[in-house]
Amino acid sequence: MSRRVLRASTVMVVLAVAGCTTAPPRPAPPLVALEQVSAEARQDEAARRAWLQARPDWTFEGRVAIARGSDGGSGRVDWRQDGTAYEVRLSAPVTRQGWRLLGDTRGQGARLEGLGGGPREGEDAERLLREAAGWEIPVTLLADWARGIEAQGAHPEVALYAADGRLRQLRQQGWTIHYRDWSGQGADGQPPLPRRIEADNGTARVKLLVDHWEFDPP
Repeated sequence: MSRRVLRASTVMVVLAVAGCTTAPPRPAPPLVALEQVSAEARQDEAARRAWLQARPDWTFEGRVAIARGSDGGSGRVDWRQDGTAYEVRLSAPVTRQGWRLLGDTRGQGARLEGLGGGPREGEDAERLLREAAGWEIPVTLLADWARGIEAQGAHPEVALYAADGRLRQLRQQGWTIHYRDWSGQGADGQPPLPRRIEADNGTARVKLLVDHWEFDPP
């Protein structure tokens, strides 16, 4: 084989290998304050929030993973919200255990059922869960966070949005919440909603994956 042919073959191999090389991932667009996204994105987010505010009664079904220190667990979650009142059902398929938490997002007490020794009640739902079951779940805040809005009653320290106006990171009440995935617009007019959420307060972590949303008509 001549040197000219060998050189040409070598160049072809190098080009083929270069073509198969995986291109480095593009950096994610920076997250910004809501005021910095486009006017159209702001209008879409305002319309989304107005739609949610007009429908205070809703449910979602999904999966949840909870970790606190070396302890943790996972299972199904069914959340029913009627205005400020909530009913949260947690079930662990492996152990076949189930719990039911009833309360009010205004902090007017809570009741936890399904524990050994009978139901327990307390003025603070988060404290009741922590003391009775060892779980760290920001229940009264999750009703808003799960829908992709800041919890009422406290100004968020950080609220960062993607260019499409979807909330991506929130820091509030000692928790940092990452919105990893959102659903698209529903055929029935239901706006985009969070599908995968991760919350962390430094000692506890909650991961929520929503399979289905349903809203009562206004």
